[in-house]
Amino acid sequence: MADLTLITANKNYCLWPLPAWLCLKVAGLNFDEIVIPFSDPDACARFERHTPTGSVPALKHGDLTLWDSIAICEYVAELAPEADLWPDDRSVRAVARAIAADIHSFSGGHRAERPSIDVGTVMPTNIRQRTNAITVPDDIQTVFDRNTKFWRECRLKYASDGPYLFGRFSIADAMSAPFVNRFVTYNVPLGDIEADYRDTMRAHPYIKEYIALAEEEPWFHPYSDRPFI
Repeated sequence: MADLTLITANKNYCLWPLPAWLCLKVAGLNFDEIVIPFSDPDACARFERHTPTGSVPALKHGDLTLWDSIAICEYVAELAPEADLWPDDRSVRAVARAIAADIHSFSGGHRAERPSIDVGTVMPTNIRQRTNAITVPDDIQTVFDRNTKFWRECRLKYASDGPYLFGRFSIADAMSAPFVNRFVTYNVPLGDIEADYRDTMRAHPYIKEYIALAEEEPWFHPYSDRPFI
């Protein structure tokens, strides 16, 4: 049994554990995983037994429990500094942290830009499904545009250093991964630079592993599997 345990929900229907899962994988840390399907009638109670917020992801390490994606990724970076999960340069690292936090908050950096409707209501997570392009509500599109603007600017500036946002894979990429997969499911139009980054991320070996595990899951979720466009 590993010292680390990550609590998640169905991979196919829940992308927010993906950043923590990716960082653990990239860091080369052994960890156990407790998957609690949303369809489990005791799911809420089981989530609450593992984390004070009753939400996932949560990471347990001995007596320590962490329940926020950024906190988990930062902790993994400290456990495995050799994994280089942040850029080396202090100024670049600060920008990477700002972008990761902005994506994680889903607020676009300003309270006024926070979507009035949760993206999961309009575009529920479903890695296995594909749709035609859908009409995205304006306030959610504003957040998408802000995040893809980060992608475009970083790729233009750091393209010579490697294929990810700041050259090599970092926590900023891990936090972008849920958007990458949602954009694929819902066929969200992207510019050439952003689409190239999307495809690079989808080709990452651990993201491919996560997708394969999601596609193999036996569970069915009526809301997320409702008829697609």
